[in-house]
Amino acid sequence: MKRILLFFCLFPLFGLAQNTDSVFIKKIADETLLHSDAYENLRYLTKQIGGRLAGSPQMVQAEKWGAKILKQLRADTVYMQECMVPHWVRGGQDKASIVSTNGKKINRKLDVVALGNSLGSKKGVTAEVLAISSYDELERRKSEVKGKIVFYNAPFDPTNVNTGKSYGQTGIYRRNGASRASKYGAVAVLTRSLSLGTNNHPHTGTMVYNDSFPKIPAAALGLEDADYLWNTCKTNKYVTVSLNTYGYFLPDTIGHNVIAELRGTTNEFITLGGHLDSWDNCEGAHDDGTGIVQTMEVLRVLKTLGYKPNKTIRFVLFANEENGARGGEKYAVEAKAKNEKHVLAIESDGGGFTPRGFGFTASKEQIEKIQPWTKLLWPYGVYELVQGGGGTDIAPLNRALQTPLAGLDVDDQRYFDLHHARNDVFEAVNKRELLLGAINMAGLIYLVDKYGF
Repeated sequence: MKRILLFFCLFPLFGLAQNTDSVFIKKIADETLLHSDAYENLRYLTKQIGGRLAGSPQMVQAEKWGAKILKQLRADTVYMQECMVPHWVRGGQDKASIVSTNGKKINRKLDVVALGNSLGSKKGVTAEVLAISSYDELERRKSEVKGKIVFYNAPFDPTNVNTGKSYGQTGIYRRNGASRASKYGAVAVLTRSLSLGTNNHPHTGTMVYNDSFPKIPAAALGLEDADYLWNTCKTNKYVTVSLNTYGYFLPDTIGHNVIAELRGTTNEFITLGGHLDSWDNCEGAHDDGTGIVQTMEVLRVLKTLGYKPNKTIRFVLFANEENGARGGEKYAVEAKAKNEKHVLAIESDGGGFTPRGFGFTASKEQIEKIQPWTKLLWPYGVYELVQGGGGTDIAPLNRALQTPLAGLDVDDQRYFDLHHARNDVFEAVNKRELLLGAINMAGLIYLVDKYGF
């Protein structure tokens, strides 16, 4: 009976707290929608700096720009956290063409892009194509591989409403396909781009070599050309392709995580960020320019509203997510060395599309406790707080310190139309969708700072 009476005595307080929270989050939303600089910051990052691959001059330019903006936003402190990053260079214009079918010469160009971290062949490669759809088929036909260009044609599964699931299923061919084929004597590999798009833009992305086998060239085909090559191989006994890529590595170089802080009154931290680098064949607008300018916007709106955090909030523009993840690793190493207590780390790296929710790497009990927050974020597009999520840059914090993670979940149906491709440009970003993501990130930061996690 006493418990029941206590509940009814406290119930008005719960309602009052929720009303106070909704009022403050509405202030965040109004300030963001009326006065945000995020869209114009994204315009500068993409149009004036452009692709920002680790080790490139554009990486250095982006770091300086990021630090400048964070200082202008009146962060309590801004600093650069040094880390060594890989320095892969594309080296030239990637080219490919079908040169003959059944011995008959033709010249049908193919739209390709070398995979990140792949090594080129100075003289190019011209060889017969072995077209396969899976690693199982590669194993069945391994006796046919020697001296050939292996073409992996593994389409996205269109029945997956979660397009990230399809990306995970077919990404194995981009990541490991070269060495799997090289093991049996292949001289190069082509992969179908990891996309459900209706265009012919080829998509790059990281691949890795197994040092036990020769390091052969690797490139991705645009979807239309992947279909064309596949059909050509199925209707002709012999198809010969010429491939020219030029990738190489320079020694590792110095990069930086760009970090700003709003200092709190406790010794606890909340981390919020995205990655500043992008691939070199695009402007890197959705991946991850949007995450960067959303991070900046959260800082701007909290400062503008005069918010005084309990926990120190760190805004991190991570280095080298695309082809090494060195920035995230460095951040976690230093946090562990300083014995820091990180309450939650949040990342936006799914594109600047309409927000749908947050996915968490956290316990079931933690997820259950924060469900009431859904009502506070619902007016701004977030309708679920669920198990499963985070980000490449913040994952090392979880491994090193068991820090809970959160990733902004967005409507991802269009993301892989442009992921790592030349059409990932500023014009592909909708301003309203971008700002709604920032509003929800700021709202989550506020709630975690006030109530813990």
